[in-house]
Amino acid sequence: MKKPLHRVTDHAVLRYLERCKGIDVEGVRRELGHKVEDAVRKGATGLISEGYVFRLSPGGSLVTVYRQHSPDPRRSNSRKRRSEQ
Repeated sequence: MKKPLHRVTDHAVLRYLERCKGIDVEGVRRELGHKVEDAVRKGATGLISEGYVFRLSPGGSLVTVYRQHSPDPRRSNSRKRRSEQ
Protein backbone atom coordinates (compact mmCIF):
# COMPACT_ATOMS: atom_id res chain seq x y z
CA MET A 1 0.00 0.00 0.00
CA LYS A 2 1.30 3.43 -0.97
CA LYS A 3 2.19 5.89 1.82
CA PRO A 4 -0.47 8.62 2.28
CA LEU A 5 0.35 12.19 1.33
CA HIS A 6 -0.54 13.52 4.78
CA ARG A 7 0.63 12.49 8.24
CA VAL A 8 -1.81 10.58 10.46
CA THR A 9 -1.27 11.19 14.18
CA ASP A 10 -1.15 8.49 16.84
CA HIS A 11 -4.19 10.16 18.43
CA ALA A 12 -6.19 9.77 15.22
CA VAL A 13 -5.18 6.11 14.92
CA LEU A 14 -6.23 5.43 18.52
CA ARG A 15 -9.57 7.17 18.10
CA TYR A 16 -10.20 5.24 14.86
CA LEU A 17 -9.41 1.92 16.53
CA GLU A 18 -11.61 2.83 19.48
CA ARG A 19 -14.60 4.36 17.70
CA CYS A 20 -14.65 2.63 14.32
CA LYS A 21 -13.13 -0.76 15.07
CA GLY A 22 -14.59 -1.11 18.58
CA ILE A 23 -11.29 -1.72 20.37
CA ASP A 24 -11.35 -0.88 24.08
CA VAL A 25 -8.20 1.27 24.19
CA GLU A 26 -8.49 1.96 27.92
CA GLY A 27 -8.96 -1.77 28.53
CA VAL A 28 -5.74 -2.46 26.63
CA ARG A 29 -4.00 0.26 28.66
CA ARG A 30 -5.16 -1.39 31.93
CA GLU A 31 -4.05 -4.83 30.68
CA LEU A 32 -0.58 -3.53 29.84
CA GLY A 33 -0.36 -1.69 33.17
CA HIS A 34 -1.15 -4.86 35.10
CA LYS A 35 1.36 -6.84 33.04
CA VAL A 36 4.27 -4.55 34.02
CA GLU A 37 3.23 -3.69 37.62
CA ASP A 38 5.62 -6.09 39.34
CA ALA A 39 8.58 -5.04 37.18
CA VAL A 40 7.86 -1.34 37.87
CA ARG A 41 7.67 -2.02 41.63
CA LYS A 42 11.07 -3.71 41.47
CA GLY A 43 12.60 -0.78 39.55
CA ALA A 44 13.19 -2.76 36.35
CA THR A 45 13.80 -1.08 33.00
CA GLY A 46 11.92 -3.78 31.14
CA LEU A 47 10.59 -7.30 31.16
CA ILE A 48 10.06 -10.17 28.78
CA SER A 49 6.66 -11.83 28.74
CA GLU A 50 5.11 -14.24 26.23
CA GLY A 51 7.84 -13.56 23.68
CA TYR A 52 7.62 -9.76 23.88
CA VAL A 53 9.94 -7.19 25.44
CA PHE A 54 8.24 -4.42 27.43
CA ARG A 55 10.54 -1.39 27.85
CA LEU A 56 10.02 0.89 30.84
CA SER A 57 11.23 4.45 31.38
CA PRO A 58 13.19 5.27 34.57
CA GLY A 59 9.94 6.71 35.95
CA GLY A 60 8.12 3.42 35.35
CA SER A 61 6.09 4.27 32.25
CA LEU A 62 5.72 1.58 29.60
CA VAL A 63 7.22 3.20 26.50
CA THR A 64 7.33 0.43 23.88
CA VAL A 65 6.71 -3.26 23.19
CA TYR A 66 8.41 -5.41 20.56
CA ARG A 67 8.98 -9.09 19.76
CA GLN A 68 11.75 -10.61 21.84
CA HIS A 69 13.89 -11.87 18.98
CA SER A 70 13.41 -9.08 16.48
CA PRO A 71 16.29 -6.65 16.11
CA ASP A 72 15.96 -3.22 17.65
CA PRO A 73 15.40 -0.99 14.58
CA ARG A 74 17.43 1.83 16.15
CA ARG A 75 20.47 -0.41 16.47
CA SER A 76 20.22 -2.06 13.06
CA ASN A 77 20.03 1.35 11.34
CA SER A 78 23.12 2.62 13.14
CA ARG A 79 25.05 -0.54 12.26
CA LYS A 80 23.97 -0.19 8.65
CA ARG A 81 25.08 3.44 8.55
CA ARG A 82 28.47 2.61 10.07
CA SER A 83 29.08 -0.19 7.57
CA GLU A 84 28.21 2.11 4.66
CA GLN A 85 30.85 4.67 5.69
